[in-house]
Amino acid sequence: MIAITPRSSGRRWGTMSFASTLHLGPVLDLLLTDVPSRWKAEVRLGLQEALVNAAKHGNQLDPNKTVLVEFFILDDEYWWIVADQGCGFETPCDCGCPDSDNELDALQGCGRGLFILHQIFDQVHWNPKGTELRLCKQVRTKMRLPLVS
Repeated sequence: MIAITPRSSGRRWGTMSFASTLHLGPVLDLLLTDVPSRWKAEVRLGLQEALVNAAKHGNQLDPNKTVLVEFFILDDEYWWIVADQGCGFETPCDCGCPDSDNELDALQGCGRGLFILHQIFDQVHWNPKGTELRLCKQVRTKMRLPLVS
């Protein structure tokens, strides 16, 4: 079951929660509603990775545990905060090492999913406990075109 706060006209934020599952199609559809179409495929891939990690690795697919997602839009930035009820994990150097000349080498110690998150989102941050992930996508950036179309 998906619980979502009703979004009134013009409101640029909301929350949703769902029991730990890998059946994420409806959740992703709701989270991508306001994302510009040229970025939807790429952001969908990143959000799917984040939600799978929260449900599978964080909550151990326990249907009694939920994944909570807060989402909001600030100008050209789309933000998602994904929280699980698991024990957390230690993020290797926040997996960012943003000043490195070669991002692939810098992210070598991370898993495939963490690498994907850093390729898709402009900002990726975990809370100190490792149970909450903050993702930001800037959609009006001239830095690059979408990776997935």
